[in-house]
Amino acid sequence: MADKTILVAGTYDTKDDELSYLAEVIRGQGGNVLTMDVSVLGDPSQPADVSKHDVAEAGGSSIRVAIGTGDENTAMQIMGAGAAAKALELYRAGSIDGVIVLGGTMGTDLALDMCAALPVGVSKYIVSTVAFSPLMPPERIPADVQMILWAGGLYGLNSICKASLSQAAGAVLGAARSVEPPKRDRPLIGMTSFGKTVLRYMVTLKPALEARGFEVAVFHATGMGGRAFESLAAEGAFAAVMDFAPQEVSNHLFGGLSAGADRMTNAGRSGMPQLVAPGCYDLVDFVGWQEPPAQLRGRETHAHNRLLASAMLVAAERRQVAQAICGKLATAKAPVAVLLPVGGCNEWDRPGAPLRDGEGLAAFCDEMRVCCPETAELHELDCHINDAEFSAKALEILDGWISSGVVNPG
Repeated sequence: MADKTILVAGTYDTKDDELSYLAEVIRGQGGNVLTMDVSVLGDPSQPADVSKHDVAEAGGSSIRVAIGTGDENTAMQIMGAGAAAKALELYRAGSIDGVIVLGGTMGTDLALDMCAALPVGVSKYIVSTVAFSPLMPPERIPADVQMILWAGGLYGLNSICKASLSQAAGAVLGAARSVEPPKRDRPLIGMTSFGKTVLRYMVTLKPALEARGFEVAVFHATGMGGRAFESLAAEGAFAAVMDFAPQEVSNHLFGGLSAGADRMTNAGRSGMPQLVAPGCYDLVDFVGWQEPPAQLRGRETHAHNRLLASAMLVAAERRQVAQAICGKLATAKAPVAVLLPVGGCNEWDRPGAPLRDGEGLAAFCDEMRVCCPETAELHELDCHINDAEFSAKALEILDGWISSGVVNPG
C-alpha cells in the first residue's frame, strides 16, 4: 500500500517542524510524500521537492517580485496561484494522489486555491487554525475538501496539535487509498434540487435518465451544493444539465446562502446544453439560528429545521430574479430550454399552501416571458413543478436533443 503519494504543502520557513511531522506520520503508515514550500521570505531546513522558486514561477512571477511587492497579501496570492498550478501539474503527471496543506489564515487562503485546482475525487485535506470559520465564503471552498481545526498549533509542536496533525495525515492517506474516482464511463447529467418535501421531479427523472444511458448526479442547492455543481460544470463534466433549482441566484441577490456570483453560468460557458426551471426561485435561504439578513426581516418565513430557514420574496424582487436568470442564460454557448410551470415552483406554493403568493408568481412568470433571451426556448407549462407533466416535458426536450445530436447518451 506504499504506492500513494501525498503532497505536503505549507510555509516551511515558519512551520518546518509541523510539516515535517505530517510527512513523518504519512511515511510511517506506508505512504510516500512530496513536499512543497510556499513561503516567501525564509528557507526550509531541508530543500523541498517543490521549492518556493518553483511555486512562484508556476504563478507567473518570482520570489524576488513577491518580496518586492512589500505586501504579504499580494505575495501570498502569487504563491497561491503558483501552488494551484503546480499541484494540478503534479496530479496530471501522476506524481501525487492527494494533498494536505497546513496554515493559519494566510496558509488557508492559499490552500483553498490549491485544493480548488484539483478535480473532484482527488483527496484534499486542509489543516487550519480557522477551519469551519465564516471567514471562508462558500464560493472559495472546493467541492470535496476535508478540513480539521489545527488546535493549539499556531506556533510549534505539542501533544494537542499532534492529535490534529496525525488525524489529518492518516485521513488524507486513507482517502487516497480508498477513493473510488468518478468513472466517467457514462455521460453525466447534473441536476439541482432540494429534498422531496419541496421538490420531487428527481424521483421520476433519475431512473428515466439512467434508462437512457446517463449517470445522474443531484446537487443540493444550498450554497455548497451549487458550488460543487458549478465546479464540475466549469470542468466540462456534464453532457447536459437540468438546473431546476436555481434558488442560489436569489440567495446571492438578496443576502442568502450564496453559491457565488458565477452560479448558473459555467454550464453555458462550457458549451453544455441546459434545461432550466425556477424551482424555489421565490425563497431566500438563510442560517436558521441567526437573525435573517436585514433586507429580509419582517416578512413571511419558513423554518425548514434548526439550521435552515427561508424568507419569501415579494413581486418586485421576483422580477429581479427573473431578470438575473435570463441575463445569465443569454451568455450560453449551447442550447437552452426554459421550463416555466405557471402552477407553482415549490411544494409550499401550491394553491392553498402556506407560502402561496399568486400575485408574486404571476409577476415572475410575466418577467420571464419578457426577459427570456431569444437564444433560449421558453416552454410555458400549465402545471406545477412537482406534477408529472413537468418531468414528462423535460424528458421530451432531452429526447429531442438526443435525436438531433445535441446530447450524446453514450
